[in-house]
Amino acid sequence: MTSENPVSRAAETATKSELRSTWETAAPGWAKWENDFSAGLSAATDTLIDMAGIRTGLRVLDLACGAGNQTIQTARRVGPSGSIVACDISATMLDHVRQSAATANLKNIETLESAAEDLDERLPPFDAAISRLGLMLFPSPGRTLKALQHVLKPDARFAALVFTTPDNNPFLARSMAVLLRCAGKSPPKPGQPGLFALGGKGILEGLMRDSGLVQIQTKLVTASLNLPSASRALEMMREAFGAYRAVVADLSDAEKLKAWNEVYECQMTCRLSERRGSPRRISRAASLRNITFAPVLLSGSRRHFRA
Repeated sequence: MTSENPVSRAAETATKSELRSTWETAAPGWAKWENDFSAGLSAATDTLIDMAGIRTGLRVLDLACGAGNQTIQTARRVGPSGSIVACDISATMLDHVRQSAATANLKNIETLESAAEDLDERLPPFDAAISRLGLMLFPSPGRTLKALQHVLKPDARFAALVFTTPDNNPFLARSMAVLLRCAGKSPPKPGQPGLFALGGKGILEGLMRDSGLVQIQTKLVTASLNLPSASRALEMMREAFGAYRAVVADLSDAEKLKAWNEVYECQMTCRLSERRGSPRRISRAASLRNITFAPVLLSGSRRHFRA
């Protein structure tokens, strides 16, 4: 038996600490904007729940639950005879989940503060699990999928929603490209966490298959974002999008402001170019409606024996 590399262990601990800090600081903004962002994801979330085989009476795990919009949607699907455990690395996110559950008068929601790959094998096993727009941001999604199978019942299904490719998600991709340039950083390399890390053809399928999941299904879906003004869109990104905030976290306040203003200018120029065929600047009062995202849904079933 080989001993664990202390350097690797220290690096992993540092990564988790940084990830926790990223989402702790983004949590108030994400809770503020989650309903706006999630409104266009409702149908895709229903499909996510369907692909995980979730129905009345089941015990479900929601990985990287955020402020819990899809947790609430799932809790209503399983009903009072079922339950859902909302799991996130951020304690503040889980505070918002509990508040949302109380507001919705739902008694079947529990919370669990944990990194996804550190799931306790002693947890009572789950009938199904989901992850909405979180798996691609995990430091090690492969390890997460293997850890997940230790807390799933035999033949339980797991379904994940991730973004596809930058070309299919220009609103997100252009903004990230601007921030990376302003911060002097390079895009994530293959295998590193990132918005589009798992969206390429066959990548998530292979990850699921390598982890031991079987009966893998894939479905492309679309989602939309509608906001009353471009300035509101920028405000949402600055306050709520943890992956974007992390890119510019080390910049000075003046440098951050400059970077976000460049994101705004880029989005407005590109948006108008798409509509009229030539780039022009438009006012901050212009609306951003029907911005289309292109996520992909995948689900797999746990083998009938422990991994």
